Order: sequence, then structure tokens, then C-alpha cells
Amino acid sequence: MSPKLRVVILKPSKYALDGYVERFRWGFMPNSTIPYLRSMTPDFMGGHNIEVHAIDEYVQSNLEYLELLKAEPGCQTLLALVGVQSHQFQRALDLAAFARKEGVAHCVIGGPHPMTCDTSMLQNRGVSFALAEAELVWPTILADAIEGELQPVYGRAQRWQKELESPVLVPPSRKELRNYFIPMIGVYPARGCPYRCNFCSVIKIAGRQIRSQNIETTMKSLLEAKAAGVRLVMFTSDNFNKYPEAPELLKAMADEKINLPFFVQCDTQIARQPELVALLGKAGCFQMFLGVESFNREVLREAQKHQNHPERYKEILDLCRAHGISSHFSNILGFPGDTQQSVLNHLDKLKDLHPDIASFYILTPIPGTEQYDDFLQKGLITEQNLDRYDGACVTWRHPDLTYQQLTDLLFHCYRKFYSFSHVLKRGMSRYFKKGNPVLEALVGAGLPLFSRFAAFKRMHPMSGGIGRITLDSVKNYLGLRQELYGFRLVPLPLSLELSAADKALNDMAKVAL
Repeated sequence: MSPKLRVVILKPSKYALDGYVERFRWGFMPNSTIPYLRSMTPDFMGGHNIEVHAIDEYVQSNLEYLELLKAEPGCQTLLALVGVQSHQFQRALDLAAFARKEGVAHCVIGGPHPMTCDTSMLQNRGVSFALAEAELVWPTILADAIEGELQPVYGRAQRWQKELESPVLVPPSRKELRNYFIPMIGVYPARGCPYRCNFCSVIKIAGRQIRSQNIETTMKSLLEAKAAGVRLVMFTSDNFNKYPEAPELLKAMADEKINLPFFVQCDTQIARQPELVALLGKAGCFQMFLGVESFNREVLREAQKHQNHPERYKEILDLCRAHGISSHFSNILGFPGDTQQSVLNHLDKLKDLHPDIASFYILTPIPGTEQYDDFLQKGLITEQNLDRYDGACVTWRHPDLTYQQLTDLLFHCYRKFYSFSHVLKRGMSRYFKKGNPVLEALVGAGLPLFSRFAAFKRMHPMSGGIGRITLDSVKNYLGLRQELYGFRLVPLPLSLELSAADKALNDMAKVAL
């Protein structure tokens, strides 16, 4: 019998304000990294059988999965904590510390935070860090685990792969799909964003050059997902309308009659692409997410979001409505130029436009971004706990708005936008729309009502799911964190500089404003 390598691919959750691990009975958003990394993992390598376990901690209703983070006699175990953002970083460290205590020799943390932030203070303590995309480092990590020892750091010289070499996705099992409100999967047909928004982490995580996988791979992934019981696809590329092969993919989806409703993220330049919006509607797009952020052109310019022209927001809504696509406008509250009155004026303009869905976030200087570096240098950062860098907490000193004012404005916007008249009007309009009745109910009434309820409870509606479950808390792990890393609270990091190869790739980006 061949020896075995057990690989546990785990997307960590975060610690909520009350200290409990954020987890839900049903999730709203699938994690794209989990199936991607699972699909990259071979069944056999280096004379070892590979057994893969994939876990999204946000939707674990019990702690049985922690048993996988314990050494198993007769085999090697590799714990890969993936897609780790700054607000999930301490939770990832704690899970790695737990696994190390339980005899697991190989732990690696990857994702946005280690890719963009300096982790040197935590290196060489028995946990490795991946500073690059999975394609560049995952095969080496697997080989090193089989050989018996991981390197402290992977991918130091290059963050991004010049051309994507993506696998056909192995879809989640039906049991895993039941963890989500609708059986869903995330797919990345392309990565990258050509813009320079100073508050955005995407350009630091995926770069400014748009890179795409071949259409055959995406189509095969969609067909496999549909056969496995997936009923909703989230194209998690950050600028679907900047993806050059998007029209070709959409035509293929329509021709093949994929018939899976899907979600896309687009930038506001989609207003100039009516033909693409028509193709999206024909192919089955049910919702378009747009980072409108502000109605103040000067505020947008200061944030280097020059591509947004508020006078064109209505054109986007009209295009979406004409092709049966629901609109989701994302809004940021608390830009340096904002005041309480300007936020209220923003809300009034948003309500006048009537997008189907709106989400609101407090401006957060995400570690690794240009804005974070600027705020840190100016001494504006007030929050020392990385768990709070989630878009729902105030983490810096605003020139005009207090912590309480910003927090109150966040929940006020949710309550006022999702008025009962909005719920009734949108619910009725979606009720008479042809399509998936569950999706229509969710978009038309379910999400608006839940958003009102969450705002009343002063919880962020976009925190990850519904049916919150409280099991374990940060207090259960602080001792392990201190013992392995020497910190109870990880110090705020500095940002990592790009390598020459990454800078050269960014320089290839082309953008129209």
C-alpha cells in the first residue's frame, strides 16, 4: 500500500465583535479558492496517495472538522489555510497553532494578507506562508510536504503568474452544497483589475493586468457544476466587463444552454457596453454587482477611482432592467471628504435611483493597499486588531465623523434604503419576472427583509450568511497564539513591495476612463 498525504484545504472564518468565530447555518457566498485548489491537487504524487478534505469554516455547524487538524498515524497531514484576508489572518494563525499542537507538521497560510503584507515577524515558527498565486507554489508545497519539510516562505520572487494555467473545477459534493442558501459555486474566468483605486486590495492581490483562463476550461467547469447539482454560479472576477473573452464565453453559455443563473462583478464603465449587457441577459445573468462607492466625483477622484462617473449610474440601471438583470450597488461610507450630511445626501440619491440591491461598507484602509500605507504613515490608524478590518468597523480617525457617527450611519443607510415600500415594490416586480423562483424571492424580498433585520440588530447583512451559530471563541486560542507566535495581538503589518516581474506585468495594463 502506498503512503498517504492527507491535505486539508480550509478557508478560515473570522472573529466577530463578541469574540465568537463567525459561522452560519447557510452561507450566502461560496469561496472560490477551495474548489480551485482542490482541483489542482492530484490523487497521486511522489509515491503517495493524496486524500483531500475541503472546508469552508463559515458554514460549519459543528466542530467535527477540527479532528482533521490532528495528526493521523501512518500518514503526513498538510493544512492549507487559503484565501486568508486581513480580518481572517489571526483566525488562520490560530488554526495553524491548534494543528501544530495536535502533531500536524505541515501548515501553510496563503491568500490576500500574506500575499500583500509583511509576515516576517511570524516566519520560522513552524508555519509557512505563501506569498504568490497557487499556480506558482502549490505543486512545490505538496512535494515538500511529501518529502517531509516545508519551506518558511513560498513565492517571494513573483506574486502573479503571467498566463493562467487553470484546472477544470471539481465541483463540491451535494452535502457541501447544502451548506449554502442556494447550491452555488464560485468561478474565476479571469483575474486582475486595470484601475488604481487607492483603497482597493484587488490590484494588490491579482494585479492590474487582466489574465484569463481558456473558455473551454470555464465551460467544462460549468457543465461539471451543473451535473453536480449547482444551481447558481458566481463569476468572482472583479471586472467581468474587462475580460476580453467575455462575449465569447457568454455566447458559448447561451449556445450550450447552460441555463445556470449567474452573478457578475463589473466596473461602472459597463455603461459603455450595452452589447455586453445584452449578452449577459441572454446567457442567464441574474445580478450585476457594481462598486459605485460615491456620488461625489471629487471624492472619487481623490480615491483614484477616476473611472466612476455618477451621472452614468442611471444608464447602468436602465441597461440592467432592459435585460432582466438585477442591480447591486455597493457603497462606501466615510471617505476623507465625507460629512454626515454628504452621506445622507448620498443615500437620498441612491434611493432616487432605486437599484434592486444596495450594500454599504465603512471605508477601511485594508493592509497592503496604498491607502493603508498612507494612513499608517500619517498616524490615522486607530484599530490595532486585524479582526476589525472587515468593512463593518471603524479602524481610522476620520477628520469629521466619529466612530459612533460612522457606525450609526452604516446601519441607518441599510434601514432607510430597505424601506417597506422598497421591499414591496421590488418584491412585486421580481415576483412577475420569469426565472428561478427561489432567486427571485431572494432578490425581491428575502435579502431586503434580512438586511432590515440585520441593521436593526446592528449586524452587517453581508457578513456571510444567515442563522448565526456560536460555538468557539477567540479566548479558546489566545494561549496557543501566544505560545507559537509570541503575540496575543498580531502587530499591524507593513505592505510588501512588488518584485520586478510583478511590476513589469502591471505595466502592461491598459485602461479607458
